[in-house]
Amino acid sequence: MSYSERWQELFGPADGGPAMRLASAAPDPGTGGGTDGLTHSKGPWTSASGTAGDLRTSTEKSRAALGPGHEGIDTGAAGLSSVAALKSVLTSWEERLRAVRDECEHLKGSLLTVAKEMGETDAAIETSFKGVDGAAKADEKR
Repeated sequence: MSYSERWQELFGPADGGPAMRLASAAPDPGTGGGTDGLTHSKGPWTSASGTAGDLRTSTEKSRAALGPGHEGIDTGAAGLSSVAALKSVLTSWEERLRAVRDECEHLKGSLLTVAKEMGETDAAIETSFKGVDGAAKADEKR
């Protein structure tokens, strides 16, 4: 059994029954299949990467603003027990914001990698189908 025959067996209506189709594809009343080909865009991945980068930047700005906002608290509130608690809260928030910043940096790179790989996959799949289309057209001419 050839590669093409196997695909026909899996996806074609061998006994006149319905062809296999993607659940998300809108049915075409004439064929039972989708009206458009399966497509994907790297746009959402690239956009999500940009959003992660923006969040990383704003998180770092917020984290950096915490320190100056607490300057002088030691002298202005000397002797109050709340100073130690405030320092503890400051340290905790700085650590959390660093973790968010670092995770956003990681996500930004990972999402860009996905965008690149998906774009390359789309191109490879398109090229592979062009070969199949060409073979099918050559068979039709015979």
